[in-house]
Amino acid sequence: MSNIIEVDAAIVGSGQAAPALATALAQRGERVAFIEAVQLGGSCVNHGCTPTKTLRKSARVAYLARRAAEFGVRVGPVEVDFAAAMERMQLRVDTARAGLESWIAGEKNITLLRAWGSFAGRGAAGFDLLAGEQPVRAGRVYLNTGTRAFIPAIPGLKDVPYLDNVSLLKLRTRPRHLVVIGGSYIGLEMGQIFRRLGSEVTIIETGPRITSREDPEVSECIAAFLREEGITVMAGQPVSRVERAGDGVAVLVGDARVEGSHLLVATGRLPNTERLNLAAVGVETDERGFIPTNARLETNVPGIWALGDINKRGAFTHTSYHDHEIALANHDGGRRSADDRTMTYAMFTDPPLGRVGMSEVEARASGKRILVATFDMKNVSRAKEESETTGLVKLLVDADTERFVGATVLGINGDEVIQVIGNFMAAGASWRAMKDALPIHPTVTEFLPTILGRLKPLAQRR
Repeated sequence: MSNIIEVDAAIVGSGQAAPALATALAQRGERVAFIEAVQLGGSCVNHGCTPTKTLRKSARVAYLARRAAEFGVRVGPVEVDFAAAMERMQLRVDTARAGLESWIAGEKNITLLRAWGSFAGRGAAGFDLLAGEQPVRAGRVYLNTGTRAFIPAIPGLKDVPYLDNVSLLKLRTRPRHLVVIGGSYIGLEMGQIFRRLGSEVTIIETGPRITSREDPEVSECIAAFLREEGITVMAGQPVSRVERAGDGVAVLVGDARVEGSHLLVATGRLPNTERLNLAAVGVETDERGFIPTNARLETNVPGIWALGDINKRGAFTHTSYHDHEIALANHDGGRRSADDRTMTYAMFTDPPLGRVGMSEVEARASGKRILVATFDMKNVSRAKEESETTGLVKLLVDADTERFVGATVLGINGDEVIQVIGNFMAAGASWRAMKDALPIHPTVTEFLPTILGRLKPLAQRR
């Protein structure tokens, strides 16, 4: 094994934790092996945030153009050039990935190995890995291999040309009728986007309601605005079978038969850990293949960290990037903990959903004395001025500590507004400080003090 590459750290996978961690270690003089078999940037850059939010903008422009008369603007018939919108999206992806590749290539202490990475064993000098057939020995190993679409065992599914979140973005001909199995974030975001780009869309959720992790009135509001745009939303019935229907597909849902030209399966995620040969070094996984970690993101094997989606501590780009900060800080002697962070996330439907901390259902189950206030977006001046009045704001406060425990902002700029609450939670600040602060008018955020003035005990809320 004379051609072995010996490094201080090996990073397997190039999700959002990996590039920043690799360059930070390299700039400190450490030798880093960066192992990636497919494309740099992971899900976010290649088939997640970057392409979908780019495509979302094209869809929103089409949506606003159709509403132009509401704002006193006259336009002709609105036509979507589907292929052009998809190519705009692809250009953004290619540009982002090229920038990332240039960044990594510019670091002299990083060896980029374009191959599948796996463990081969361990010894006194560290961990032995293979990048394809290239042996690598590393003192520390960071795993950031992400997730892929979970495909359920629905009878007939394997016999039809279904799409997942990756293959959907490769389309250049607009689907006539896109049928989506899965009523969570990917399914709802892509369903709305494709509807605005001109496809008929049916969303099928086998659970009792879409966005089941959210409070019921939030789910109802989302379902309502999707239906207003012409999307068929079905929930509460099992999918019994999928089969071909001419050139398209048919989904059997309860007593109904839904036929479409294309089928998107968006029913959850699976970790990309099965090719890592974790057994060779004794790294433990749960029954689905996710890798448990402690608060420092260390696996059960000292010297091996699991970052990003595979550690089941948040399937988001921002949690993966935050993971790298925690691992790096602790490598420098810090004491940062993943247990200390409050989960903040957004669903990028239009309007978007911003969420942090507990939902009302979770707050009721917490045993804490909770104060709650809810305010409809239709009463927010900025929302009325922009004719974006769909949604609501809900704030949850611990009555004893005066700290926020959670919030929901469904509506215009909800993905941005929610971070105000998230920052207050991170700082441990009292809600009274926000209530007494001077806000800017006219904004959505200016209503937060007003909403806080309506706090009532959760038990008394009807």
